[in-house]
Amino acid sequence: MDDVGKGRAQTKHRPETVLKRREILRAASEVFGMKGSAKGTLEEIANKVGMTRAGILHHFGSKRALLLAVLQYRDSSAVADLEYHHMPGGADLFRHLKATAHRNEERPGIVYTFVTLSAESITEGNPGHDYFLQRYGNLRDEIAEALIDMAKERRATINMDKVLMASASILAVMDGLQLQWLLDGKDINLPKVTEYAIDTIVDSVLPGSKLTA
Repeated sequence: MDDVGKGRAQTKHRPETVLKRREILRAASEVFGMKGSAKGTLEEIANKVGMTRAGILHHFGSKRALLLAVLQYRDSSAVADLEYHHMPGGADLFRHLKATAHRNEERPGIVYTFVTLSAESITEGNPGHDYFLQRYGNLRDEIAEALIDMAKERRATINMDKVLMASASILAVMDGLQLQWLLDGKDINLPKVTEYAIDTIVDSVLPGSKLTA
């Protein structure tokens, strides 16, 4: 969703290079997720993929560039199976968010990485700050647009203040639930509670909305 590392990301790579980069990204996601971007080292990542620190830098140039690539890799993986590799609009967007919660229940490592890196992005000078700032802004806009599209389809009036509050609230609930789930998955049913929250918030803006598949 952003232009950070744009030149490197657009470089054409041989198939074996692409596979190695993906292997590095998966290892980096695990290391950064468990230790954070500051304490997670290139040496640890290199050891996981049978490379040297210099080998990691050959592929990504710097630790900062690798961190940003990890974040982009996570987002691109989330929409890989969608048409045009982009979030859908209207009611389908909320169905996609619910489906994401179901998928996340099966991939706690990815959720752990996201929660760790998003939380530490608020610290001064963190390389993920601009990425998450833009990411949340984009997602709020997409959710707001989806609510507006649903209102147009129903020829219903819509309160824009509620739209903006709902957009931020849905993201806050989803991310907050992920944290609670990681802390105590026995008491938090991530997909079920996420569905309840999304249905409740959307219904507060558009009463009577039907978001079931």
